[in-house]
Amino acid sequence: MPKEIEIEFKNMLTQEEFQQIKSHLSLKENDFALQKNHYFDTPYNELQKQQCALRIREKNGHFELTLKQPAEEGLLETNQSVNEVETSKMIEQGMIPSGEVAEALKSLEIQPEKLVHFGTLSTSRAETVFKDGLMVLDYSFYINNEDYELEYEVKDRESGEKIFFDFLASMNIPIRPADNKIKRFLKAAKSN
Repeated sequence: MPKEIEIEFKNMLTQEEFQQIKSHLSLKENDFALQKNHYFDTPYNELQKQQCALRIREKNGHFELTLKQPAEEGLLETNQSVNEVETSKMIEQGMIPSGEVAEALKSLEIQPEKLVHFGTLSTSRAETVFKDGLMVLDYSFYINNEDYELEYEVKDRESGEKIFFDFLASMNIPIRPADNKIKRFLKAAKSN
């Protein structure tokens, strides 16, 4: 699906809480898959200034180019499948393939030829259906940092929010704000 609205709730976790949830959800090591997020922006951070993010997600030999933009509710995601050669060209030369994402960038007045790759964040991720949504447990590592995060992806904000916060309460886990991964990556890059 090229365009979709993403509604998700996030909470940062300690390593112990990560293990607690992993056990509670009966997740095993082989339930986790490695994915890499390759991030892009212009040298002047034009996407970041518009609260947008551009990445290629590499997972199980598949590559997906995604532009995230603010929406009235959640984020508008424009997705496009790319191949390994196109991914390499984007990382090495900033060459974005034609398609929905390039068109969306132009509508934001971002010149695709000015994009540069500024880093990669790797995540070990497990996903499981939980009530009306998808519970996602992440361990991410990047630029001498690591963190643990719980995400809950839903279609309905109101019911999803209640389910997510009830789950945290039932696990005795405090609410901790979670910036999205690209913001955490940028913060780590600036401090190194």
